[in-house]
Amino acid sequence: MTRTLPILAPRAAICVMLLALLAACGHQPDPALTRDAPYDPYEASNRLNHERNKRLDRAVLRPVAMGYSAVVPDDVETAVSNFATNLSLPGTMVNSALQGNGVGLTSDFYRFLVNTTLGLGGLIDVATDLNMPAATYTDFGQTLYTWGVHEGPFIQLPAIGPSTTRAAAGRVVDIFTNPLGYVIEDPEVYYVLGTRASKGLTSRGRYSESIDSVLYDSADSYAASRSLYLQNRRFKVGSGGSEANLDPYDTTAGAPAGPGVSADLEDPYDQ
Repeated sequence: MTRTLPILAPRAAICVMLLALLAACGHQPDPALTRDAPYDPYEASNRLNHERNKRLDRAVLRPVAMGYSAVVPDDVETAVSNFATNLSLPGTMVNSALQGNGVGLTSDFYRFLVNTTLGLGGLIDVATDLNMPAATYTDFGQTLYTWGVHEGPFIQLPAIGPSTTRAAAGRVVDIFTNPLGYVIEDPEVYYVLGTRASKGLTSRGRYSESIDSVLYDSADSYAASRSLYLQNRRFKVGSGGSEANLDPYDTTAGAPAGPGVSADLEDPYDQ
């Protein structure tokens, strides 16, 4: 059954109200942002959520991801991840348009067109083989950054992990900004959700060594994961770590990655 237009109205209203609230907050000063420490006023509750997330990872996510990677052939994992990534490009194009990034919008459109047609719906990344520009992979949290909305406090989301209030709000809006969400019929929409879950398991398996070193080998896994997330996130939005503070646990100010993590490693926490 196809989604109908009446469903769009309340979703659009929610998005508009959220945008209005965030825009209003974005013009207010954020005095707690300093160059001495992360803005983490909820550290006590964040640490509790961090420990719960670690237990969830140890008991469920990590063993499932490792088992998934062991059973599913690498080529199949790559194809499913390619498919999920291709499905996310329309949402990326919307955010590129909202950011005024015409170059990103155009290149992502052609990448989506090529991979959807020649790449069997995105299972094969033909665009990369044709040396087309890399995808922008932007989200609404980054759109809010370009609109001047503050990063806000660092928060540890249950079952999701590190975030900021701006990035978390962006996640909510991104649920509604991908045009494919309104045209894909049931039950096909559940296949889409399945490919996203598969991509997440693939990422957890592929980056297992790095994630395990942060979560289980660090003297303070909360501070290490916070540093990794904030620096990679700030690098991604374009502030290069200068928007707020760089974490004192990091010894390379301005680097895009946290302690013990290569600068060219995709952030495993930012899924």
